[in-house]
Amino acid sequence: MISRRQLLAGSASLGLLGALAACGDDDSEASGTDGVASTLRLGHFPNLTHATALVGIQNGLFAKALGSQTKLETKQFNAGPAAIEQIFAEGLDATYIGPNPTVNAFAKSKGEVIRVIAGSASGGVAFVVKKGITEANLKGTKIGTPQLGNTQDVALRYWLKEKGLTATKDGGGDVKIQPQENAQILEKFTAGQLDGAWVPEPWVSRLVSAGGEVLIDERDLWPGKRFVITNLIVRTEYLKKYPKTVKALLQAHVDANDSIKSDAAGAQKAVSEQIGKLTGKPLKLDLITKAWPTLEFLNDPIASSLITGAKHAEEIGLLDKVDLDGLYDLKLLNEVLASKGETAVKQS
Repeated sequence: MISRRQLLAGSASLGLLGALAACGDDDSEASGTDGVASTLRLGHFPNLTHATALVGIQNGLFAKALGSQTKLETKQFNAGPAAIEQIFAEGLDATYIGPNPTVNAFAKSKGEVIRVIAGSASGGVAFVVKKGITEANLKGTKIGTPQLGNTQDVALRYWLKEKGLTATKDGGGDVKIQPQENAQILEKFTAGQLDGAWVPEPWVSRLVSAGGEVLIDERDLWPGKRFVITNLIVRTEYLKKYPKTVKALLQAHVDANDSIKSDAAGAQKAVSEQIGKLTGKPLKLDLITKAWPTLEFLNDPIASSLITGAKHAEEIGLLDKVDLDGLYDLKLLNEVLASKGETAVKQS
């Protein structure tokens, strides 16, 4: 068994950087009955790529599905590595997160700590640059990503490698990659201190509104323009102890995706309002409407794209070769889908 101390000690090597926000307590592990937890601590980001979570929280779908026996606590993160630190610290039970931090967590814990229990979103990511910057004149530019080792950071580094450009972990090379929070990326781009960024929505649209232009729509780099950008993971121990709570979480997850598909305008309004609660400033509906067509919300985790992304991380030196067998556990998701008459999702 991999100890919590071992996981935390080694997290920096996988890009899981930063101090722990809070240590775990015993609240979510309180003795429940018949697989029901007293608390579910759920992580998510204030990004359009996390609309499933934002809609589910804003519209009360998670709270409704969990019922009176389980208290919902939500926690906001800027990027995946920070959320994974909290998973390792047992300060978080489940989280919406990108594929590369998911793989990092699975690899570091030797397949013990987390399981992917559903997909959430595809698309919604782009490389935005100052006008006049092209693939031909990227040398010497300063480019932002949300965090070292996060999904966008890996995507940028791999793309640059394919183009024959170097980028070191410490910000050196042909292209100077500067990982930082999305809000700082926007601020520095507007101030002329960054030449571009590889980011998820709504930051793509915000950078374009600040005078940038899309150099690469990441959808164009994937077969069928589909790739996992967000999936839902849970601590393996929590899943084993509280399967009924996890199933309730998945019920709300599927309901949220169904509502997004059936009422796009209502979902966009819910996302705007929830982002406002999280950041202090609602995201303008016109930005959401503009970005919405670049996203697809779905329950399928698109496992093939995660596996490819893991290979990309290996090739750029951010991940050792890893066996991903056992990463997915979609049994409860498929039970929920079956109860709604929807098609089951394959694990591979």
